[in-house]
Amino acid sequence: MIRVLETPFDLNREIAAFNARAGAAGAVVTFSGAVRGAAGEARVDALELEHFPGVTERSIAAIEAEARERWPITDIDIIHRVGRLAPGEPIVLVCVAAAHRREAFEAADFLMDYLKTKAMFWKKESRSDGETWIEPRAEDYKDAARWKESK
Repeated sequence: MIRVLETPFDLNREIAAFNARAGAAGAVVTFSGAVRGAAGEARVDALELEHFPGVTERSIAAIEAEARERWPITDIDIIHRVGRLAPGEPIVLVCVAAAHRREAFEAADFLMDYLKTKAMFWKKESRSDGETWIEPRAEDYKDAARWKESK
């Protein structure tokens, strides 16, 4: 299930609901990311995420479909926030269920690498030293590139 939300979500409630659905999957891996409070020496006051409704969801669906092709996944949830977020607020939640831990871990790692580099979001930080648009880092692209090698 893919959800792009303009409103906050409750991490504990979402993870509990996923675990209830996953049942006897054998392995459940969850990853949650929050808005950082600093960028180098600058304080982050807010992170704004923009998206194109429909286009963003399709880009995430393509990433999810590729994960399902690579690993025997029994269930996936991806929640991503858009709009203005404060430091500490959850921005993303990825939940993966599979029969075995390795597949669940690898699929969750893959999903996050591709969410960082391929999902259609535009991010702007409001910081103590001004506003700046955020692009994926070289390390993000390097992390994503390793999945091309293991295809």
